[in-house]
Amino acid sequence: MNTPASSANAAAESLSEEAVDALNRASAESQPVPPHRHEVLLSARAANIKQSAVRDVFEISMQPGLVSLAGGNPYLQSLPLERLAATAASIIAEHGLEALQYGGGQGTLELRTQICQVMAAEGILDADPENVVITAGSQSAQDVAAKVFCNPGDVILLEDPTYVGALNTFEAYEVDVQPVIGDEQGIIPSLLRERISALQAAGKTIKLLYTIPNFNNPSGVMLAPERRQEIVDICRESNILVLEDNPYGLLKFDGVLPEPLRAANPDDVLYLGSFSKIFAPGLRIGWALVPAHLKQRYYLASEAVTLCPPTFNQLLVSDYLANYDWQGQISTYRALYAERCAALLAALEEFMPEGVSWTRPEGGFFVWLTLPEGIDTYPLLHQGIAAGVVFVPGAAFTATAGPSNKLRLAFSAVPPETLREGVKRLAPVLAEAIAAV
Repeated sequence: MNTPASSANAAAESLSEEAVDALNRASAESQPVPPHRHEVLLSARAANIKQSAVRDVFEISMQPGLVSLAGGNPYLQSLPLERLAATAASIIAEHGLEALQYGGGQGTLELRTQICQVMAAEGILDADPENVVITAGSQSAQDVAAKVFCNPGDVILLEDPTYVGALNTFEAYEVDVQPVIGDEQGIIPSLLRERISALQAAGKTIKLLYTIPNFNNPSGVMLAPERRQEIVDICRESNILVLEDNPYGLLKFDGVLPEPLRAANPDDVLYLGSFSKIFAPGLRIGWALVPAHLKQRYYLASEAVTLCPPTFNQLLVSDYLANYDWQGQISTYRALYAERCAALLAALEEFMPEGVSWTRPEGGFFVWLTLPEGIDTYPLLHQGIAAGVVFVPGAAFTATAGPSNKLRLAFSAVPPETLREGVKRLAPVLAEAIAAV
């Protein structure tokens, strides 16, 4: 008979690739490997590609009864899977020669036009399909941006904490990633201005500000609407391009969306979107809305990497947008994730020891916990696993070296009762660590 404990991970059968990536980055351990003679052939750039070992990380997700609060997976069980299967079959049967063939490097005009409609729902009303470049998810779009704009040593400013995939991507291009301090309302404009001035005084060249303004991964924080234009203005004054990553924007629980930074700033914001959180991450379809004067360089760099985004996947996404109630599905997601977020917050209130605080997101997938100073959450990962719960330590999400007293919990793929069980298991681990300080 299955119990909540024995089937705790039924909604998230394994750790997502993003969670494994974060766990790897957070690892304080390394497995010594004898150098191979080909090591001398590696570029300096390759040395910047982070890889640390988390012992048995893939086995972690297979342990029966383990509650995974680590993976930021969308809840795909709510999609009409049988109907999507029929759609996929009909695409092959009726359009197979197109679907399975090479396509244009910028992506199909039909999907780029539909993406403009998706962005209109997000608050961008002037998008031109000609300036949309379809990418292999938004992480590919980040990679292209770093390649196009940054020389080794150039600075990319980013929120602290920020998305682990962006950190790994930017660092691979030998850039200088510099954190900007925020609070519960996102980046603090005055501190951004001070950071820029200090870096410029040190002779640094700052190219980009990377930000996830809506429900930041990992913190869940939303950038306050009253700060948004000021942040773009500060960057414009110093000729810094804003790289706005908005995969969670439509997943605001109440459906009242803040205006994207790109909405009023078409020349100064490069906007990234994705179907990974609002449809299906396995299709690897994202996009960049590029300022018109930069589009050709960006498009050519993207084409040089992927040649063309997968045509079959684009046709499936196009059919989904044209013939399914995709906005109704987003409403379903909003209600589902709001319920799970509320369940996680209630469990934290019920079980967490004194000294632990957390964010209260209005959308997205994540809650960010802060423990007292002096606690390193990475060693607690192994204690959590022993207690039957896995999370992602905060060290994964910062460019700052050293231990972190923070950790990320993901609620998107986990049922409410399992979220409560996971927090119940985690609380004694944190209480013991706090008592030992």
